Formats: sequence, structure tokens, C-alpha cells
Amino acid sequence: MKENKKNQITKNETLSKIDKKFFELKNNQKLALMPFLMAGDPNIEITSKILLKLQEKGADFIELGIPYSDPLADGPIIQFSASRALKSGTTLIKVIQLLESLKDKLHIPVILFSYFNPILNFGLENFCELASKAGVAGLIIPDLPLEEAYKFSKIISSYHIDLILLVAPTTPFERMKMISNNTKGFTYLVSVTGVTGERNKMENRVESLISKLKEISINPVAVGFGISSPEHVNKVRKWGADGVIIGSAFVKRISDCKEIEVVNKIGNFCEEMRIAADQ
Repeated sequence: MKENKKNQITKNETLSKIDKKFFELKNNQKLALMPFLMAGDPNIEITSKILLKLQEKGADFIELGIPYSDPLADGPIIQFSASRALKSGTTLIKVIQLLESLKDKLHIPVILFSYFNPILNFGLENFCELASKAGVAGLIIPDLPLEEAYKFSKIISSYHIDLILLVAPTTPFERMKMISNNTKGFTYLVSVTGVTGERNKMENRVESLISKLKEISINPVAVGFGISSPEHVNKVRKWGADGVIIGSAFVKRISDCKEIEVVNKIGNFCEEMRIAADQ
């Protein structure tokens, strides 16, 4: 049964940057590779270099975190990354300015990940206007419930930015259907209960969740949280997902090596994940 139309977030008639990229990847039978990193960790200058390196090494999208002092959805690895970024002086406006400076060089879609409070304090429309001018393609707000997303998505979409919603393994079916039919760009499937972080194995129930989402919505499905190895990426591909989001495994490599080595280390890991995504 279709949801009540007054509660639906309708898609724009024209394809967004994210839609176009997924369409291109589907035509080429490729799994979308989406690394996550925290802007400003260890500093904005190195983040700029990492973004370009990820593009060079095969990333299809980049999820870029805006550091926040109370990251509720994140485990220790990304929490510490946010703390380092804040200590380096990273702010929301500096992240947008960074992307503005890379507009002519960074051609893959960038999706900002931010908790709602920094955006609310900055002013939603002001944020969207500046983010749109900087080329931002999508926005993930993990602490924004569906009931609030309805109205905010309309504002965000007016600036040609997709508001991407999350589905968890514990999400009830009817609510899952509402979320997957009202997200923009793709459905973000959280593969585990709990916070972000590296995991030793992928839970087999993810396969059935992907299938369920495919049955109830035409939106692409990208799987995130806990994916940290080529084996995990292979599984996500075989299970029929359209994209894979890798966060803590990238962030941990940034924290584990010297600044002079970090860009190449991240590039090498991205290349490894690209190979796994294409197998």
C-alpha cells in the first residue's frame, strides 16, 4: 500500500548528482564505493589532499563528516577523529570553504555527514545555500527523525541537495517502507545495531534487509557501519547492494600513521577497496 501522499517527500523531476552517479554505475554493473572521512582530521589541508587522492584511487562518492562534540551515532574511532578535527580548528564554515576551493578539481559527488545541532545553529537555509554553492550533492543527518525530515527535506531539496535517510536492522517494516520511499539519492542501510566501528564479520541478516528494501523501493541501497575489509565489500556486492560505505577503517588509518604518509596510505587502502568492489 502506498503511503499517504501528504507525508511523502517527492523526488525532483530532474536527476540529482547522486541519482546520475548511481544510474551510471548501474549501467556499468559497478558497486558504488563511498569512503567516509572526518573533515579536519588531522587538519583541513591534509583533508583536501585526501579528498583528491580518494577520487584518483576510485571512490565514486565521498562522505565527509563535519566534526561535532557529541557524535551519538559514532564509535570511539570516529569520536576521536572528531575530537582531533575540532582541536585543529575545524568548523562547519571551514568545511564548506574547503569544498568551495576544490570545486574545479573534485568531480565525484560529496555527501556531508552532520548532526543537526551544528546546522541548526548555523541556520538551515544559510547552510544549504553555501553548501550548494560549494557543490555538495547530499546530506546525512543521523539524529534527524523521519517526522522532521519531511519538512526539512523540501528546504534542502530546493538547493539541489539530497537528504539521505537511514534504515537500521531494528527498524519496523512499515517505518522502513516509509523511510526508503522518502529518502533522496539512496537508502543508507546501517548493517549493525549500535554505533560505527570496525567489525570482524558481516551479519547475514544484511542480505535479507537489502532484499526487503529492494522490494519496497526503487532507490539504490548503500550499506554502511562496520565494513572494514575486502571480504565485507565482496559480501555486500554479492548480496545485491548498490553501494558500500566504509568509515572507521579509513579513519583509523588516518590516525595510525604519520601526517607525511597519510595521503598515500589512504589512497592505497581506497585502491584495495576498489578492487574488492569490482570483483
